[in-house]
Amino acid sequence: MSSTAVTWIVIGVIIVLVLWIITIYNGLVAMRQRVNQAFSDIDVQTKQRHDLIPNLVETVKGYAGHERGTLEAVVQARNAAVAAQSGGVAAQAAAENVLSGALRQLFALSEAYPDLKASQNFQELQSQLSDIENKIAAARRFFNNAVQEYNTGIQQFPAVLLAGPLGFTPRDFFDVGVEERKVLDQAPQVKF
Repeated sequence: MSSTAVTWIVIGVIIVLVLWIITIYNGLVAMRQRVNQAFSDIDVQTKQRHDLIPNLVETVKGYAGHERGTLEAVVQARNAAVAAQSGGVAAQAAAENVLSGALRQLFALSEAYPDLKASQNFQELQSQLSDIENKIAAARRFFNNAVQEYNTGIQQFPAVLLAGPLGFTPRDFFDVGVEERKVLDQAPQVKF
């Protein structure tokens, strides 16, 4: 075999290797971008929820103003959730779970106040919040699916050989928390 043939074989192997590395890198970048985009979707929905809460609290205050503890808990949970948006996935998930619990208490409070429950403004706000909650749940599922694909992608061979050195690290799931999971696992009650 001549030296020219060996040179072409070496060049061919190097080209194939470089193309293989580029393909793996681009795949990892695409998965990381999908995770970032999915987290942005959660962020948009939670901001809408945070913007709706002051109106909800003011409406409840008009009918049940002496329920100060519950209203303050909702406001504090909302403020903590807004502050947690810059703290990463785990911090934001924890703060959003606390907010969900505070909102459940607020809606449970409406059962004790028939005038509040019958208020058109309260019903509209409750409907909007319910719609946002459904969108948040869908965004969480999409995010967690994207994180699962990304984490799997960076751990599979041969990508695992490149992922660490190129800065691809595992991402955290947006966990609904223990209390939220209990609520989601319960079957809905039907009353006649």
